[in-house]
Amino acid sequence: MSARVGATNLEEAVRELARHWQHTRNYWRDQKALEFERTYLEKLPHSITRAKQIMEEMDLLLRKVKHDCE
Repeated sequence: MSARVGATNLEEAVRELARHWQHTRNYWRDQKALEFERTYLEKLPHSITRAKQIMEEMDLLLRKVKHDCE
């Protein structure tokens, strides 16, 4: 699997997590749910964006290494 495919899989996993979280929030509406959201979920978009950038950079680097070794 390429780093690019991994980045795409990561994006899909985050979308799925968001769907599940919205479903969960229909039932879990207390302060702890809000704390969980603020502590973990609100940080995800930035973290995912950065992770994707790094994965794309790795993909380019790996392609270059492969090309250089051939």
